[in-house]
Amino acid sequence: MGKTGKHKAGSLLDMQFVTSSVSTTLVLLLLGLVVFFVLTAHNLSVYVRENISFSILLSDDMKEADILKLQKKLNAEPFVKESEYISKKQALKEQTEAMGTDPQEFLGYNPFTASLEVKLHSDYANSDSIARIEKQVRQNSNIQDVLYRKELVDAVNDNIRNISLALLALAVLLTFISFALINNTIRLAIYSQRFLIHTMKLVGASWRFIRRPFLRKNVWSGVVAAAVADALLIGAAYWAVSYEAELLNVITPGVMMVVCGSVLLFGIVITWLCAYVSMNKYLKMKANALYYI
Repeated sequence: MGKTGKHKAGSLLDMQFVTSSVSTTLVLLLLGLVVFFVLTAHNLSVYVRENISFSILLSDDMKEADILKLQKKLNAEPFVKESEYISKKQALKEQTEAMGTDPQEFLGYNPFTASLEVKLHSDYANSDSIARIEKQVRQNSNIQDVLYRKELVDAVNDNIRNISLALLALAVLLTFISFALINNTIRLAIYSQRFLIHTMKLVGASWRFIRRPFLRKNVWSGVVAAAVADALLIGAAYWAVSYEAELLNVITPGVMMVVCGSVLLFGIVITWLCAYVSMNKYLKMKANALYYI
């Protein structure tokens, strides 16, 4: 009978550990997704901003050697990510392919001008910065015009700002919800052991001694749950990148390291804190109160 009872008690504890780990895994997976979307949204905003370009139209009298010198000078500026030189011939070819007809055939000349397509670093991809850059670039007398779509730049920045605020609010809300869910899971697990806790108090065990195995068990449950959640997140990220290689610009190894580290940290801190608070609650209770909760 003793062995049977011990086996059943061990099975119960194991089942509680498994149940607690599964519940915590689901919550940590949710938290991991929030961190993932916040970080990838930032990378996506950088990627989108750095792919907004503006055109510098060059004078027909400007020699190609001078154009390349200008391009080199621009590339040395802190606001330029990269630039591309498009000659008159290349511009004509691209427009002919786009329109399906050659304008030179009925105009008798090439109507397009050479240009430099400039992409900015994300911090400079806004209307105010571009306006200052335009003023600086126009000081060169060989520059005919500087073209960019102000409304597109403003729309992109406004949308990115709104999405970032929404994700931040969602992250805060889900953090509180996740804490509450994990707290309830751990409180239920400790609730079933409340009489054992009281018995240990009666035989003179210190609060620290009583708390130690419960804290260790719940933290270990948090570590296991975090490892499973991280594995699922890494698997999902790998599948997404395998499906679309361009996502590597957004889902970077650095993002996944931060996500996995955050999930592990949440798993350890939240389970320890919830277990500590719940243990103190039952340690403070009198024997009679344990029957009425």
